[in-house]
Amino acid sequence: MTGAAATNKLVKIIDRFPSTRVLVVGDVMMDHYVWGSVSRISPEAPVPVVNVTRETLLLGGAANVVNNISALGGQADICGVIGSDDAGRQLQHLLRTRGVPTDGLVMEPGRSTTIKTRVIAHHQQVVRFDRETREGIARETHQQIFKRVTEKADEGMDAIVISDYCKGVVTRGLVRDIVRLAKKRGIAVSVDPKVSHFGIYRGVTILTPNTKEASLGARIEINDDESLLRAGKGLLKRLACDAVLITRSEQGMSLFEKSGRVTHIPTVARDVFDVTGAGDTVISALTLSMAAGAKVSDAAMIANYAAGIVVGVVGTATVSPEQLKLRITEQKEQK
Repeated sequence: MTGAAATNKLVKIIDRFPSTRVLVVGDVMMDHYVWGSVSRISPEAPVPVVNVTRETLLLGGAANVVNNISALGGQADICGVIGSDDAGRQLQHLLRTRGVPTDGLVMEPGRSTTIKTRVIAHHQQVVRFDRETREGIARETHQQIFKRVTEKADEGMDAIVISDYCKGVVTRGLVRDIVRLAKKRGIAVSVDPKVSHFGIYRGVTILTPNTKEASLGARIEINDDESLLRAGKGLLKRLACDAVLITRSEQGMSLFEKSGRVTHIPTVARDVFDVTGAGDTVISALTLSMAAGAKVSDAAMIANYAAGIVVGVVGTATVSPEQLKLRITEQKEQK
């Protein structure tokens, strides 16, 4: 296939995004940013004094995956847990302003909504502090979530994303139930994983670990091409999934498929200012592309372009279909 034909194919996949429906299940949270500048060190301790100029509240975790899918033009829905608090209400409000239904959010008594606060000065993160509950969800909450997942699947979801931040929502039982349901309905399941949970993802369609996560998950230190191949193939076998996409920062991505095919995708990032939320962008663009009928290799290419855009922005960011198509077209013209 010529460069022009390949580019047109990717663009046509993106044009199908508005007709796709993706359900995101996982740990929702709020990303709180405190922006300012530093001109002196505190006399009380050797730490910078940040002069705060503004604050922003953004969707984080699984909610940011939904935000990315919506920004890319897809139809997104969500299932997760929030607390009966201001952060939970703000999260619901932000989702609704983006046209995302919030009936899949379960409010668990005694649980707080996760908030990550990052202090940014001169485009650098100074400190982050988290307010969260990491305990596993109650059995009743599990049942409510899976009931809503089943209802959403009945409504015609094309794919499911499991967005795992180890905040208690993604459990072995929930993943097992979702995988069984998805296989019966012919729905793809993608996972943005956490190392401590690798053993529970068995049977999903595709996993998107970064290099460190893949190393720990495969129990192989990735330090060259040979160890990368062993780790990718080892994860495929261990988890019995269809594909593993290892994101490798400035080295791009490596896709391992059950068929034995391995595809190395070079990075297209021009500048890297902040990788916050880049994993959310990758899983969103990848899953949305697969939901739109793309082969996993083409979906990975699109996800790589999306990641290349978002890491050039400070703070949690999203990508529009127009930006994505422009970057793909520009990259083709530069070759």
